[in-house]
Amino acid sequence: CAAVLCEDSKLKRIQLAIIAMAGLTPSWQMACLSMAIAMLALEPASAFSFGAPGGGLGAVLSASHTATARGCLHASFPANSVRVMPPGALALSASSTADGSIKRPIMKQRLIQHKAEAFWFYRYLSIVYDTIVNPGHWTEEMRKAALIPAELNKPDLETVDVGGGTGFCTIGIVEEGVKPERITLMDQSPHQLAKARAKDKLKGVTIIEGDAEDLPFETDSKDRYVSAGSIEYWPDPQRGICESYRVIKPGGLACCIGPVNPTFPPSQWFADLWMLFPTEAEYIEWFTQAGFEDVKMTRIGPWWYHGVRRHGLIMGCSVTGRKPLNGPSLPKLKMGPKVETRAQLPEPFGFKKILRLVLGTLGGFYYFLVPVYMLLKHLLILPLTLVWKDAHKKLM
Repeated sequence: CAAVLCEDSKLKRIQLAIIAMAGLTPSWQMACLSMAIAMLALEPASAFSFGAPGGGLGAVLSASHTATARGCLHASFPANSVRVMPPGALALSASSTADGSIKRPIMKQRLIQHKAEAFWFYRYLSIVYDTIVNPGHWTEEMRKAALIPAELNKPDLETVDVGGGTGFCTIGIVEEGVKPERITLMDQSPHQLAKARAKDKLKGVTIIEGDAEDLPFETDSKDRYVSAGSIEYWPDPQRGICESYRVIKPGGLACCIGPVNPTFPPSQWFADLWMLFPTEAEYIEWFTQAGFEDVKMTRIGPWWYHGVRRHGLIMGCSVTGRKPLNGPSLPKLKMGPKVETRAQLPEPFGFKKILRLVLGTLGGFYYFLVPVYMLLKHLLILPLTLVWKDAHKKLM
């Protein structure tokens, strides 16, 4: 059935996934299958009757600065798929307040959304990041779709990749057409950057350590700003987006690629235990508050999800905005003092922070299993497509 119904490239991926599952120990196989059965039992009946609400992958949400200021969004998919917030009503439960403190609801701790915790989290995740994380959450096809709106098609564009980690996204920027010598890859994790420095495709790229909320670049100095898979760890997302505005030149584009929040309750719980999963409306609001115009969002996701977004996605959208004027961002929102500084890294860990790291990592482990569950569900439904071509759309 798979040979008949799938394109060669997709069939190859399915075969590789099955081989990978076969390579697991029996206990891990049972853990993955048990999770799949449990999630099937927990998902509401309505989940098997409809496709992804509000349009599938590649759907583009756009909102001009003026339109958002009036509290409305113009989108190419139903407006009820996006929670629209009035100006200033940001859900910044993980952002700084006027006194520099962080206020988070007890059920939304986001234990790895801190610089120190993220530093140690990636100390170990960097070992397997390219081989385990990317295949299930951040594929080459997704990268291509996410970077197209950033218009990286000129070789001399001065470009910075913030939170670039092992350089997977940076390789995409090179493949889009930007010369490696024009690219700066920045991350706070020396362990991730060590992986990037070892890649031949990144020869010529400038690789530095730095803080996404305090970029080491001059104002109006870059043509393009790209950040993929980083915003979820920023203690203050609005501050990071304002920094992206500051460093790019007038007319330049900023592109932020990151997670989207789940609506399925168990997935919500694990997401909030782990890190920040913003709503689509929050991305739009952060960009417009920073001063960007022509703000647009493109949905992305793994092909075997068939547009399903209720479990959330570690890489679920690409948001772009154009800088209209020179100078720094002048956000309407008063952000207060910076919550966390990178100068504290690496810092010694006491019992409390070790516990935060362990619990947050457990939340993250759930999301390592979700792609396996979705692939198993895809394969389970696959035979039905012989007689019902919309089976995946209706049953995923």
